[in-house]
This record gives sequence, structure tokens and C-alpha cells, in this order.
Amino acid sequence: MISERKLFATKKELAIALASDVAAYLSGVITDRGRAQLAVSGGTTPKLFFHHLARCQIDWSRVTITLVDERCVRSTDDRSNAKLVRDYLIQAKAAAARFVPLYENVNTSGLGPFDVVVLGMGTDGHTASFLPQGDNLARALDIVGKERLITMTAPNYPEKRITFTLPTLLDSKFVALHIEGDDKMKALDAAQKPGPVPEMPIRAFLKAREPVVLYWSP
Repeated sequence: MISERKLFATKKELAIALASDVAAYLSGVITDRGRAQLAVSGGTTPKLFFHHLARCQIDWSRVTITLVDERCVRSTDDRSNAKLVRDYLIQAKAAAARFVPLYENVNTSGLGPFDVVVLGMGTDGHTASFLPQGDNLARALDIVGKERLITMTAPNYPEKRITFTLPTLLDSKFVALHIEGDDKMKALDAAQKPGPVPEMPIRAFLKAREPVVLYWSP
């Protein structure tokens, strides 16, 4: 469910606020437990957020960063989420963090439960790689399922993908939904109306009891 709506006038204001909130949460976890885990989304939306987060003053050497989902492409491909994270987040102060990619990586067993998850959303209502008409969508959305990572292919999406499942992502202390633009806000408004979850998979998070904080700007 959307527990709080944080709306900003500009993308920069959003990026700074989200970076500050994520950094503060990670710092608190490090103080309490010694280490923290962060899962982030790909695409073009988080670039400015990554830029500001990478420059936040926290003990990055105690942070493990991974991805919510990934395209099955080489890490040098411009469509690789791992490349995006390396280019924009594993920089400046955050270069000291440990990054664990999902594709071309043999060991993800140490990932999760996450302390912070930052989701994105497409105008079709997908989040992570919970894709409408995805071949493994029902398994990915199974709230009592035991699988943590699952593959996904779907019409209109050229690459096979890897995604953490719904229960894995919900088992997080802080979940943020970061979207920008009027089209995505309209899609979110539509997703909050009654309708089948598989048609707009973001509904799985909106229907869950676990809180999700919305960050939006035009």
C-alpha cells in the first residue's frame, strides 16, 4: 500500500530527497547491525538519484548494493542495469560499496533480506520484471512462494530478464516507489483502481499490507 506520497516540483528535488532518505536509513541500519543491503532499479529514471546518493556521507564499505531485476545482456551493454549502477552509483563515496550483479554472477545466496528497496514503474504498470503477460508472472507474484529469483520473458520485451520475487522484495524494511512524469502518475492512479493484478503488476505492491513510500516529480 502507498503509506506516504512525497511529491516534488523538480526531478532534482526528488533525487536529493530520496538520496537523503535512503542514506539516512542505511546509516541507521549500519549503526544498529553493522552492515546494510540496498536493492535498486534500472532504467533512465534513477540516474540523478544515483548521482546524489553516491555522494552521501555514509560508511559505504558496509553497504551491499544489488538490483531489483536485470536484463540478460552483457554488463557492457547499454541496456544492462549493472552497467547503469556502475556508471552512476558505484562512484564517488559509494565506490567503496560492494556491488553484486544478478546476471553473469554465480552467487547471489547472500542477498536479502534487504534493508532498502527502490522500485521503478513503467507506464504499463510493470515494476521490477513483473511484466504483463510474463511467462513466470504468477510464480513471481506468489506471496507465499519460496523462490527468491526468477526468470521472465514477455511480449514486447526483447530480452529475457531476472527478477527478485514479490515476497523477497516485500521482506524489506523500507520500500520506495520512484516515478517521474504525468504519464506514470496516471498509470499509478489507474493501478490504484480495482482491476486484475497481472494486467498492472504494480498492484501487487499496492494491495500488500507492507508500506510503500511514493516519490514523484513531473
